[in-house]
Amino acid sequence: MIEKETIWCVCRYTPVELFTGGFGCGCLRLDPSRSSFDCADSCAHPNLCGFGKGVIEEVTEKNIRCLVLTDCCDVMRRVCDVLQQEAQIEFIHLLPLPHRCGEREKALFAGALNELIREWGLCCDLAFDARGFLKAWVESYRAGKAELERIRSGPHLTLRGAHAGAHLTGLVKERIGLPIDDQSCTGIRLVKVPEKWETIANSGEEFDEDELLLDYAGALLGQERGCMRMQDRDRQRIADNSRGVLFHTVKFCDYYGFEQRDLQKMAEAAGLPLLSVESDGTPLGSGQLATRIDALGEILPREGDSMAKETGPVNIAAGVDSGSTSTDAVIMDKDGKILGWSIVPTGRGAAAEAAKALDRALEMAHLKKEDLDRIVSTGYGREHIGLDGEVVTEITCHAKGAHFLDPLTDIVIDIGGQDSKVIRLDEEGRVISFAMNDKCAAGTGRFLEMMAAALDMPLEEMSRAGLEWKEEVQISSMCTVFAQSEVVSLVADNTPPADIIHGLNRAVASRTASLAARLGKKDGQSSHYMMTGGVAKNEGVVKALEEKLGASLSVSEHSQICGAIGAALIALGK
Repeated sequence: MIEKETIWCVCRYTPVELFTGGFGCGCLRLDPSRSSFDCADSCAHPNLCGFGKGVIEEVTEKNIRCLVLTDCCDVMRRVCDVLQQEAQIEFIHLLPLPHRCGEREKALFAGALNELIREWGLCCDLAFDARGFLKAWVESYRAGKAELERIRSGPHLTLRGAHAGAHLTGLVKERIGLPIDDQSCTGIRLVKVPEKWETIANSGEEFDEDELLLDYAGALLGQERGCMRMQDRDRQRIADNSRGVLFHTVKFCDYYGFEQRDLQKMAEAAGLPLLSVESDGTPLGSGQLATRIDALGEILPREGDSMAKETGPVNIAAGVDSGSTSTDAVIMDKDGKILGWSIVPTGRGAAAEAAKALDRALEMAHLKKEDLDRIVSTGYGREHIGLDGEVVTEITCHAKGAHFLDPLTDIVIDIGGQDSKVIRLDEEGRVISFAMNDKCAAGTGRFLEMMAAALDMPLEEMSRAGLEWKEEVQISSMCTVFAQSEVVSLVADNTPPADIIHGLNRAVASRTASLAARLGKKDGQSSHYMMTGGVAKNEGVVKALEEKLGASLSVSEHSQICGAIGAALIALGK
């Protein structure tokens, strides 16, 4: 027998009220977010998803003694197996979860709940209080309903997909400032109480405990905010006041990837932007995550908002794009004429290079910093370069700049130094949706730089050499480290450099085209692509990407400074 204490859980289908009301115990939900998985990696399969590993780490580190899991997926079954063997745990129960909500499934689940009640009661030497359970159910439903009504009564974001955790939701609230309707698998829990049971809870009349448990089982399985693994998951909806959708998936969890397609259509039908984020159970990279969240915030439909703030007349403005590889600056007048521009290597000091880039652009324009009415900063280092003025994400700035350079553009492809972005625009040049690569450098400018180093070749020469290939060479890995090893091996085998470079270009193009495919295509319409960023100067990559997309790419003489152009346009209020 164990003493009466808190039991921990993970899933929204956990019968929390059985513990809190039926036994008077605490029931808390785990929210794992780990920087490493030392314990899990030593006792579980390396491809176990980060969330499953995080549960193992949390239980082990916090010395959790009592845990109830649901077999919603194979990962939770493996987690249960590992914890039974490795953790100092006194009570662990794996609750079988039907993936449908029919009458047979309700009866099956009610039987599983009865078994859980029996086992927990024996372990704690406690009797089950059915009336206390009913009251707890009613109170829990009322509290969840009130919270949901509060969130949905005004502008908010809809969160869908897998467990997102406090790290992601906290950043969204901090940077966008909207409440979140959390419909993820561990989000806001709403187990509806039939009117009959609310009446009985208030009146104190006698009732059939088996009937109560059967209806509770049905309510758990039939939650409006159900798991996406449920077969009747069409109960999910986007509320009227939602301003956008955030879709979160866990790495190695392929199931949730399929849901994004339907959700994309749902969001588009509602005229809402959708941002997809994948995590591995660790706190997401702050730089890329902040860029994605800020960009989502910039494209959310908000009444009365404007990107251009009232700052008085702006005759001359500057845009500074602080990237990981280069820092670009553009000086522009009120008519949209580029007066001066510059590109300098970023180096180690983003602030110093931003000041240098701005000075050089001003010198070309024959102006001084005092002549500027407004500055807008963008890029990876936008918040750290110390320039007075507003900061805007490179997503919005590249969209503005691309529309300025070619108003027909509806898809922008930006391969930057450390990330790649594909941005869909409307006819006015506003961002509709976008996709970014994950925090790996595969397929980026940095990837190409490292491959050039492996070939002992300047990057500009590598850009041209790939056009002279003779034989197809397959680069099997897009991991920068592994691909570099492949290149070294190919060189050792006397493979012509042009063939190797062509293989690298095709690998980058394939990855970028896959990123573009996430945004889908307009029905019955062909897209007009523009490529921006430093890699736009790489002729081999551009040609390989055109072949993958089956369409031509527009490349402007100003493609590399497109982000700075967009920032300057925003500074001008255009």
